[in-house]
Amino acid sequence: MLHTLQNQLKQKLKKALVVLISLYLMVGSLLYFFQEKMLFLPTVLAQDYEYQFSYPFEELFFNTEDEAVINAVYFKAENPKGVILYFHGNAGDLSRWGLVTEYFVEKQYDVLVIDYRTYGKSTGKLSEQALYHDAQYCYDYLKNRYSESDITIYGRSLGTGIATYIASKNRPKQLILETPYHSVLDVAQSRFPMFPVKQLLKYKLPSYQYIKQVNCPITIFHGTADAVVPFASAEKLYNLSIKEQTTFIAIENGNHGNLISFDAYKNQIKKILP
Repeated sequence: MLHTLQNQLKQKLKKALVVLISLYLMVGSLLYFFQEKMLFLPTVLAQDYEYQFSYPFEELFFNTEDEAVINAVYFKAENPKGVILYFHGNAGDLSRWGLVTEYFVEKQYDVLVIDYRTYGKSTGKLSEQALYHDAQYCYDYLKNRYSESDITIYGRSLGTGIATYIASKNRPKQLILETPYHSVLDVAQSRFPMFPVKQLLKYKLPSYQYIKQVNCPITIFHGTADAVVPFASAEKLYNLSIKEQTTFIAIENGNHGNLISFDAYKNQIKKILP
C-alpha cells in the first residue's frame, strides 16, 4: 500500500515537473521570438496623414542607404535659443510625440523629433544598429544647420539609450535623459529574473557603456514610483556617469509618464533650457 502511494506521488511529481519545464521553455521562447512586439509598441500612420500642431513645423522624410524612410517633425520656434533632438519612448507615433515636444517649442527651442522605423510613417527593418544609424543621420542633419554648442539631445524612456549613444559619439551642448535605464537587459532581468535574458535579448541598448564616454553636461530625471523602468536602474546609470558633469533629479512619487507635472522637473528644465 505504502509502496503504491509512493509510486503514485513520484508519477505526479514527474508530471508536474514536465509541466513546469514546458511552461518555462514556452515562456522563454515567447520572450525570444516576440521581444520586438514587447519592446516596441508602434502605431502606424497613413502616408497622407496630416499632422496638427500648435506651432509652425516642417515634415521631413530622411532616406537611408538601406532604403528605409525616417519620418520627422521639425518645429521652428519664433526666436530660437537652440535646437533639441528628441528621441521618444516606445509607444505611439509623431502625432502624439509632436504634442509632447511642443513644451520645448513654447520655451523658444527648435525641435527635431523622429519616428523610429515601423513607427508612424517611417519604414524599414528595425534593429539596434538601425536605431543608432538613423539617430546619427538626424544629428548630422542638425549639425549642418546649427553649431554643436546649440544642440541639446533629449531622450525619453526607450529613447534614452539612443540619446546616450549619440551624445557619446558627438559633442552636443548637453544630454537630457527622462526615465532612463542602465540597459534594456537590466530592465528585462528585473522583470524576468528566472530566465537567461542575456542570451535571449536581441536588443541590449547598453546606456551604461556609452554614458562613460559622454563629454557634456548630463541631466537625469527619474520618478521613485516608476513601474516601467525601475528607479534603481537609473541610479546604476548615474553611478557610472562622470559625476562632475551629471545632475540626477529624483522625483518623489513620480511615475513613468508624469514627470512633467512636477515642480522638480519644471524647475530643472528652466535651469538647463533657460
